[in-house]
Amino acid sequence: MSKQVLLIEDEPNIIEAISFILSRDGWTVKTHSNGADALDILRDRKPDVVILDVMLPGKSGYDILRELREDPVNAAMPVLVLTARGQSKDREIAERAGCNAFMTKPFSNADMLETVRRLAGT
Repeated sequence: MSKQVLLIEDEPNIIEAISFILSRDGWTVKTHSNGADALDILRDRKPDVVILDVMLPGKSGYDILRELREDPVNAAMPVLVLTARGQSKDREIAERAGCNAFMTKPFSNADMLETVRRLAGT
C-alpha cells in the first residue's frame, strides 16, 4: 500500500506539479483547495504527510496548522508548509505554528521529494 499525501493548495499549476512528482515516486496524492474545511478533510483522510499552502481561500494555512496541533488525535501529523512568501518572519510564523518543514515556491522537484520522504520516515 502506498503512502498518502494530502496536498492543500489552491493553485492548479502547483497541484499538478506536486502531484506528478510524488505520484511518479509511488505516492497516492489527494488534493484539497479550500482552507475553510481543510481540517475536516485532514481528520477524515489521515494522510502520512500534509503539504499545506499558507494563502488559501477560507482560512490561512497557519491557522489550519495551529488548530491541527491543538487536536490531540492528529497533533503529530507531519506537515510541510509551502508558501510563495519566503521571508524569515514567514518561516518563524510557520515554525511557531508547528510545521515540521518549510519550503518556498518555486521549489525544486528533488527538494520536494526528499522532504516528503523524510517527513514520512521513508
